Amino acid sequence: MSALFSPLTLRTTSFPNRLWVAPMCQYSAVDGVVGEWHRVHLGSFATGGFGLVMSEATAVSPEGRISIACPGIYRDDQEEAWRGVVEFLHSQGTLAGMQLAHAGRKGSTMQPWADHPFASAQEGGWEAVAPSAIPFEGYPTPRALTIDDLADVRQDFVAAATRALRAGFDVLEIHAAHGYLLHEFMSPLSNQREDEYGGSLENRARLLFEIASDLRALSPTPLFVRVSATDWTEGGLTVDDTAWVAEQLMERGVDLVDVSSGGNVAGAAIPIGPGYQVPLAEALRSRGVTVSAVGLITTADQAEEIVAAGRADAVMVARAALRNPRFALEAAEALGEVIAWPVQFDRARTVRA
Repeated sequence: MSALFSPLTLRTTSFPNRLWVAPMCQYSAVDGVVGEWHRVHLGSFATGGFGLVMSEATAVSPEGRISIACPGIYRDDQEEAWRGVVEFLHSQGTLAGMQLAHAGRKGSTMQPWADHPFASAQEGGWEAVAPSAIPFEGYPTPRALTIDDLADVRQDFVAAATRALRAGFDVLEIHAAHGYLLHEFMSPLSNQREDEYGGSLENRARLLFEIASDLRALSPTPLFVRVSATDWTEGGLTVDDTAWVAEQLMERGVDLVDVSSGGNVAGAAIPIGPGYQVPLAEALRSRGVTVSAVGLITTADQAEEIVAAGRADAVMVARAALRNPRFALEAAEALGEVIAWPVQFDRARTVRA
């Protein structure tokens, strides 16, 4: 049997395979509400054979959005809109994951294709917040969060997770990567606080640990955390730092750490190439952490080798899925595996039982 298409069980949830769709921002929500674009976009992956489809970064509060066109799950109408997406994924036998996010100092932007980068108050923009009043390069200076603010952030994550569970999501993922709020807290490059949320790595990771414990107490649903394993910058977060954080997360009931990198430093020297982040996932897995790997994984053989060699427990693809929403169906055939196809597509099979 192909390792990539073998099942994986986390808690009481069984994933039919280990080839999953990573979160991918679409910048196409209206007032935080997903619509037809998201139903078709994510629904196409559900007809493509993937074992899990993750939502894009979904904000836990209005100021937690990356852009004015990013989705949220902090209101009833947002929850209801997501429910329709989940119902279609489930109708195709695909598990649905919700990535819960707070953009921190990288919030209040326009869509990437807009003719200006930041949203004004008239356009629905807001004052971004962060651990410390240190801007991301080229961005406005954020407001440093107070201790009372951090209690509100925790409550926002709990409320959003509760809504996601009510909407039917099978997996919750805390976004602590790519230079967004929880990554900003963990990195000494963006966190210069002098209270219990700054200084040592344990203190810098405190908010993430608290949120993970809060969400673990809500439900037996599998809980993931996406991390940036390194800032790729001297003086920043290192793989050893992240490995320790990941071990602590597992002790707090996190089931899988989704290993990415970068995003907190503009212009960081990232050695981008095929599978360039897989060694980061492998480093955490060597410490006993259950991990998924991501980053320019583009072929069936490449994905199979990662799982078969024990470098990661699962693989997430993004651009490959955008290019071909049937990537998993084609990967299974390339590996000689027979998996379920939508009956409407059955005539296209080349490999049959």
